[in-house]
Amino acid sequence: MMKDEQAIVHPILHLNKSERPSLSERVRNSAIIEKLSNPLGIGILAVIAAIIAVGIAKFGVVFGGLVVVAFVGLPAIYCVVAYPRFGIIILLILAYVLFLLGRLGIPGPMGVVADLLQGSLMLGTLVRLRRHNDWEFLKGPVSTMILIWIAYNFLQVANPSAISREAWVYTVRGIAIVMLSYFVFLYNIRSINLVRFIFKLWLALSFFSALYGMKQEFIGFSASEEAWLHSDPEIAGLLFIAGHWRKFSIFSDPVAFAYNMNMAAIFCVALIAGKLPLWKKVILVIFTGTFLVSMLFSGTRAANVLVPAAMFLFAIIRYNKQILLLSCLGVLGLIVLINIPTGDPNLLRFQTAFRPNEDPSYKLRKFNQERIKPYIYSHPIGFGLGATGGWGKRFGNGSVVSQFQPDSGYVRVAVELGPVGLLIFCTLMFVVMRTGINNYYRIRDPELKMYSLGVLLVVFAYNIANFPQEALVQFPSNVYFSLDMALITVLYRLDKQKRQQQATQLQQAT
Repeated sequence: MMKDEQAIVHPILHLNKSERPSLSERVRNSAIIEKLSNPLGIGILAVIAAIIAVGIAKFGVVFGGLVVVAFVGLPAIYCVVAYPRFGIIILLILAYVLFLLGRLGIPGPMGVVADLLQGSLMLGTLVRLRRHNDWEFLKGPVSTMILIWIAYNFLQVANPSAISREAWVYTVRGIAIVMLSYFVFLYNIRSINLVRFIFKLWLALSFFSALYGMKQEFIGFSASEEAWLHSDPEIAGLLFIAGHWRKFSIFSDPVAFAYNMNMAAIFCVALIAGKLPLWKKVILVIFTGTFLVSMLFSGTRAANVLVPAAMFLFAIIRYNKQILLLSCLGVLGLIVLINIPTGDPNLLRFQTAFRPNEDPSYKLRKFNQERIKPYIYSHPIGFGLGATGGWGKRFGNGSVVSQFQPDSGYVRVAVELGPVGLLIFCTLMFVVMRTGINNYYRIRDPELKMYSLGVLLVVFAYNIANFPQEALVQFPSNVYFSLDMALITVLYRLDKQKRQQQATQLQQAT
């Protein structure tokens, strides 16, 4: 009886040498099946603990950080590579909270973490592509133009007129590499449930951002935010205007805050116009009002024109008597807001957005753009990525171009990539908008059509926003703009699949 019990508990002891499991199988049994609850597991854990203790004692916190990366980071990277949809959700969340984590004092280069996450997503997508040999998604007009745009940005490393190769290294990741996320979204978003979840997540993050901006306005900044505001006189010069601090919420600056509030509000308006239950529309109206009120606290004049511009396109696409009436009422309300006497600094900045010729900052930008035009005309492929703005000051040679502040996404492209680059970029935006409008009219499913209109309006608003400011190079706008471009195609693809399924079911029924 004892022998039988022993055979059950320790079957390996009763196997011949040829029948005994290999070392890898024994390690697997010990780690996975028995969960290290055995002498071998205890020995492994003891050795690991000793290595960690000695490493921290000798090298300090740096070694501890490496241990955390090894035990947390590597499994996380594996999950992102193996499950790209999981990685997409993490990326969308991280893009929003990136700067908040830094201000909370969490150590580490958060930008590098975001780059690593995007790289892991691209790797996971490539693995799936090789496995399934499915490259059809690269054949669309938007995909073709994005590949041309990315290739042109990478070729800029050989630009003979480039002010700095180092500036190219720092800039290309935010302009070209982030654009590769378009293909990650395009390939991996394949279900309406994931699309719904992404939109809910985006609106939830935007609502949190709006409330946080209101907290800064009515309660005040946190200690870490106060420290950042007073860390550099230039920050105070930009954010402290007319005795009032501009609010930035959880974003890098007030411009990013205002633009993201506008995009969320525009998307909500598109949903409100769709076929949704009344209670959902009420929630969306509350969200829209919260986004727009919070946006005013940013003090960003350029953001104030985005909603009216998007509603102009909305009225054209959804033209009918009801939309025409609402548009007229909206225009009347806007005229009243622009001309009403007020002493509120937020409303005053809103009003000056519609009187640019009275704004000294607009006049200065216009003067600077006129001054840089001869340099643009004389360099058809530009001065290289990173030639202007902060990277130009850091790596440049002190020339007029390296000291130039573009204050516009289009102007930056014209200076750094030349008229050729500007032509490619504008062609890309035209192709995206044309594809979005065509797909909107082709989609038959009401829900998908509603989403299609929303992302189309957001992409259009981003293009308008990119003229007075650099709207497409900051987190989270750069990630979400790539997402919206991909969704223009994804939503039409889902609609086609749904129609094909319905046709198949109809054939089977008959």
